[in-house]
Amino acid sequence: MMNFNDEIFKNLCVVSAPSGAGKTSLIKKISKKNNIIVSISQTTRKPRVGEKDGEDYFFVDNEVFQENIKKEAYLEYAFVHENYYGTLIDSVVNLIEKNLLVILEIDFQGAEIIKQKLPSSRNIFILPPSLSELEKRLRDRGTDEEDVILRRLENAKLEISMAKNYDYIIVNDDFSRAEEKLLKFISDKDMVIQEEIRKEPLIDNDF
Repeated sequence: MMNFNDEIFKNLCVVSAPSGAGKTSLIKKISKKNNIIVSISQTTRKPRVGEKDGEDYFFVDNEVFQENIKKEAYLEYAFVHENYYGTLIDSVVNLIEKNLLVILEIDFQGAEIIKQKLPSSRNIFILPPSLSELEKRLRDRGTDEEDVILRRLENAKLEISMAKNYDYIIVNDDFSRAEEKLLKFISDKDMVIQEEIRKEPLIDNDF
């Protein structure tokens, strides 16, 4: 039985962002060093071009996902953008027990669940500089159809409104600067960084 109040979960950090904010690129950059690893989630969505099973996600069909729900195998799961995403309990615990800093790359629904179950964990929200820049990034990456882009932009408004509930906020307006902040915040296991620094980007752009 998992002990949700154990101090070891200070090593767990949730990172969320609207699609296109640069979250995945930032996480991949910092996870190459500093004893940091990303917990790989399961999803029912199809792989994008260049994504690999077991590296980006564990891609499963809906039947497998529903069976795992019944077995209570997920620490959290959510239905996002017409697909299921879930964090396997065993996967997270195994990584934390190796004394690694573990990142969960999940949305605000999952972040809320994790914080309730594991209050010693921390969460970080990554903002784009503006909604117009977010739209540009979504279009420039060329991976989604027009209806998907519009849906992601609409969902982004709700997601961004949740940023204030996170322990840390970063604006990804400069990749190197955002990378430096993300590494600093993830390493802040005892939350010694003052709140005004952790939440400095008060959402004052054109959101």
